[in-house]
Amino acid sequence: MEAEQIAKMIEEKFPGEVTGTVSHAGQIGVMVKPERIRDICRFLHDDPALRMDHLADVTAVDYSSYPADKGPRFEVVYNMISTSFRHRIRLKARVSGDNPRIDTVTPVWATANWHERETYDLMGIVFNGHPDLRRILLPEDWVGHPLRKEYPLKGY
Repeated sequence: MEAEQIAKMIEEKFPGEVTGTVSHAGQIGVMVKPERIRDICRFLHDDPALRMDHLADVTAVDYSSYPADKGPRFEVVYNMISTSFRHRIRLKARVSGDNPRIDTVTPVWATANWHERETYDLMGIVFNGHPDLRRILLPEDWVGHPLRKEYPLKGY
């Protein structure tokens, strides 16, 4: 199944939750509202025509240094693959810079535990309902999140 078809299925199943789609480097990114991220991921995982059984990664982008960008500061990005059907899709959800939060998807993919902890550690995105949200790469007493744009190159 082509990524465009998967994007259309998401739009049909979750009307009003898709804010757009983007194509880059031959891949489709479906931009969704963050409030339903877990439901959308559950659908992609459980639907027998899709079977997105592999969450390749979760990461985030800090748009604070892009003055032309008027959206929320952070974008949480989910890359998933169906190992059965060999198709893939990317979900993107924008979250506020003041209190960057989004629901965890660990109930859908156990591996999200590690991906979300890394994103929390480096970007400061809080994953609501995460079973063990703590730093994974840096010491617990580390100040700041080093992949944020305001983080000094040489640290504090």
